[in-house]
Amino acid sequence: MKQRTPLQKILMAIAFISYFIGILCGAAAFYFGEGSQDPVTASLMASIVFFVGVGIVLQVIGSSNLPDLKINR
Repeated sequence: MKQRTPLQKILMAIAFISYFIGILCGAAAFYFGEGSQDPVTASLMASIVFFVGVGIVLQVIGSSNLPDLKINR
C-alpha cells in the first residue's frame, strides 16, 4: 500500500468535491438550458469543463507516488 501524505489526502477530497460541483453544474445547465444561445447555459457548461479538469489534475496529484525529497545524511 502506498503511503500518502496528509496533503495528498486533502487533494483527493478536494478532487471529489470538484467532481460533485461539476455534476451540480451539469444538472443546473440541464435545468436552466432552454436554448444553446443562453449565456447562463454557456457559463454553466464552461464551469463543468473547469471543475472536471481541476478534479482530474488533483486526483492525479493525490494518487501519485511522490518521492521523499529529504536529504538523509
